Amino acid sequence: MSNITVAVLAPNGYADDLGKKGTTSDITFYNLKKSGATVTFIEPTRYPEKLSSLYYAISLADRILLVVDEINATFGETVLMLQCAGKANGSIIFKNYLSPDQIAPLIKGTVLEHYEVIENDPIGIREKLLDSAAKMTAHQKAREGAGTGAVPIDHHFNVKGVGTVVLGCVAHGVIKKHDTLKVLPTTKTAQVRSIQKHEEDSDSAVAGDRVGLALKGVEAEELDRGYVLTNDPAIKCSATVTGKAQLVKYWPAPLKEDMVLYVGHWMQFLPSRLTKVSADGDWRMPELTLTLEKELVYPAGAKAVLHYLEGGKLRVVGTLTLS
Repeated sequence: MSNITVAVLAPNGYADDLGKKGTTSDITFYNLKKSGATVTFIEPTRYPEKLSSLYYAISLADRILLVVDEINATFGETVLMLQCAGKANGSIIFKNYLSPDQIAPLIKGTVLEHYEVIENDPIGIREKLLDSAAKMTAHQKAREGAGTGAVPIDHHFNVKGVGTVVLGCVAHGVIKKHDTLKVLPTTKTAQVRSIQKHEEDSDSAVAGDRVGLALKGVEAEELDRGYVLTNDPAIKCSATVTGKAQLVKYWPAPLKEDMVLYVGHWMQFLPSRLTKVSADGDWRMPELTLTLEKELVYPAGAKAVLHYLEGGKLRVVGTLTLS
């Protein structure tokens, strides 16, 4: 079974015509299945009120479906988030008589510049995405599922008669039934009792799969969104992170020590305090040291998205390549 995950950046409820509604919180999931192909749609339900809602939906996605019905601050912020998250695979639908030439100057030089323009046709969209999922070859799946795996948790709960269940997308590698996984950033471990993909039992899950995992050895109350289940020894946990930042071109001034920035990586959106800023020449590409309230879980070299929630209209700061 091949899965692709699509962030639907549109008026809330747009995805009602694309799939069957599933888990709902600040992000809403919709599921579509046909034969061996599945598509997971995600809407940022609480955006633009909560910037984290937009970040989570985009972070989880393999590709983007962007509906442009108005050119406003929300559209601009979405463009910046997509650029910082590096989401180069996407499609755009225009509504309210808007056209590609009207946004061309706003997306020039960004990942959106190469998005495909498609018609506002839910049936056609469903078929197109199911076809894309079905065409994922065995070679691709083997390559994406090679080596140790990691699953960032986005939802967790207790199911009567089953126990602890978590939902998430496999970020990389492969997870297998009966694997014993670290529960980072805690010191706990958990065994995978069972794996479900779109309500079907499976013995394994690979990068890109949307999974429900029944766990043994950890209680649902001990978990939190953003925790990572992994058997990858290269994944780090730290409450102090350093790295090279690249600020968005609209950011108006150099970053200052003591600023509170939110670090987005996988399903984590964590507050941090900027404790050191070092810029040689270009203030838009400083070296940063950030101290977080909770440990960040990440592989070395990962790219995080930086956010500033106290500054009014411009809330997407840029990226940080983690050391």
